[in-house]
Formats: sequence, C-alpha cells, structure tokens
Amino acid sequence: MSNFTPTPFTLPVYDLMHRAGEMRERSLDIVVPEGFGNAVIGVQTGSELHLEARLESLHDGILVTGQVDGDAEGECVRCLIDVSIPVEVEFAELFAYSFDEAFDYTVSDDHVDLEPLVRDAVVLSLPFQPVCQEDCLGLCPQCGVRLLDNPGHAHEEPIDPRWAALAGLEGLTEANTHDVDGSASSSATEEKR
Repeated sequence: MSNFTPTPFTLPVYDLMHRAGEMRERSLDIVVPEGFGNAVIGVQTGSELHLEARLESLHDGILVTGQVDGDAEGECVRCLIDVSIPVEVEFAELFAYSFDEAFDYTVSDDHVDLEPLVRDAVVLSLPFQPVCQEDCLGLCPQCGVRLLDNPGHAHEEPIDPRWAALAGLEGLTEANTHDVDGSASSSATEEKR
C-alpha cells in the first residue's frame, strides 16, 4: 500500500515516465493550504501562488523547472507595520524514479509533489529582516512612536542621574546663595556698605 496523498502541488507524470526527451508545461494557481515562512514574514494560509512548471523526462527521473509568484505578508522589523513583499522564485530539481541518496525528491505513484520544493525555494528567498522601506527609521526608543510618521519627533534631553539632585537648586535666587568661600553674595555685600 502506498502512502501517497495528493496535494494542490501534486502533478501527474505517468505520461512522461521512462520516455526520455518528452516534455510538458503546466500552469497552476494554488491556494496555499498551510502557510510557510519565517517568524517575521511568510506566505499565509489561503493566499494564492502562481506556479509555472516545465516537466522533462530524463533517464533518471523527471526534471522540474519553473517559477513561483505570489506575495509574502509580515511586519517591518524596525517599525512593526504590516508589509507585503512580492515573491518571485525560480527552481529546478530532479525527481528520481527510485530512491537514491543522490536525489532529494522521488516520483511517487506516477506523481511529483512540488510542495516541499516550492516551500524550500520560497522560504529561502524571503528576507531575514523585512523592512517597509530601506530608510525606515523604526520606533522612538522612549515613547514608541513611528519615526517616519513624525519626522521632527524629539524629547527633552534626559537629565544625567548624577546631576539630578542639583535640579532642586534651580529655584534659589542670588539673595540667599553664598559664594564658595562662605561669604555672602555680591548684592548682600553691597547692602552692608
């Protein structure tokens, strides 16, 4: 009994098997049954991928070459807004007729399943750290506002905690301050004269 389960990525190749030199081209529009990607961006469940595939029969198996087009959804790693990045990936892989360590994929029950091939090609093409635009400034580290939306955004300079105690002296006037040597200020000295 075979463990073959058809998926939307499965193509029949019974008419190509063991007929070296034969070739077929297929075009598929696939609704992704299970999303794939990395932690920040990926092709979401239910989104559409367009697949153009060329299947060529060879002596050892079926050579599948093609291109995948679609959109990956995620968020900008700098400012955390949603981003959509077009995905255009080319691939080429040999599906062997029999299991061999030299080949990663095999023909199963006269079918080739392109899902692992497409998944690997798309995930490897996704950016590791997607951004909404190349010059994204990110978020303000103090209040979290998006800096591209507020280009003039600024905060008061933070007070060095070592000098914070001196902030209380700001309200004192010259009349009640003394010089470093302990004598009264110049205005108090003039009153005494």
